[in-house]
Amino acid sequence: MSELVLDPRHTAVVVIDLQKGISRFEGAPHSTAKVVENCVSLLDAARESGAQPVLVHVDFSPMGADALHVASDEPMRATTNLPFDWSEFLPELDRQFGDIVILKRQWGAFYGTDLELQLRRRGLTTIILCGIATEYGVESTARDAHERGFEQIFPHDAMTARTAESHANAITHIFPRIGRVRSTKEIVAALHAAGA
Repeated sequence: MSELVLDPRHTAVVVIDLQKGISRFEGAPHSTAKVVENCVSLLDAARESGAQPVLVHVDFSPMGADALHVASDEPMRATTNLPFDWSEFLPELDRQFGDIVILKRQWGAFYGTDLELQLRRRGLTTIILCGIATEYGVESTARDAHERGFEQIFPHDAMTARTAESHANAITHIFPRIGRVRSTKEIVAALHAAGA
């Protein structure tokens, strides 16, 4: 495994779906509380080093008309009559004026949003990707980022999945082919070293 060297001027920490309606999710192998704690550490390190925080959340119109409605064997839960604060970011993220905020309508954060435009115009070529859930929002965004040529780093302990097996599949088989898998501690240290 190569040493992790980061240039904060070209790096974004992209946090997926740490919002009130999804934070109730209890996945595996990491608790939601641990994922939030590690994502906050990454955001703090980004802000201190000069990297760009990006907060992504998902929401739908009141009647769910802008949500995907496709036939499937295991349909996603309803997207109508959601609580009014369902898409609000968790307060622990400490949203700040300079943070980029992306609203999406499906799993991936690139399709139908201006995420790529926001990253490209700032010269951000490396993405540190974290959040919930590993095999949904994180992996969908990661695949799209790879196809767009972004460098990616995946903090394996700053995301969690529906099952430990789903998480392990992404961490072991998918993410190593499209980026680098590291711990939150390693990434935070690399950001601090670069910002020193």
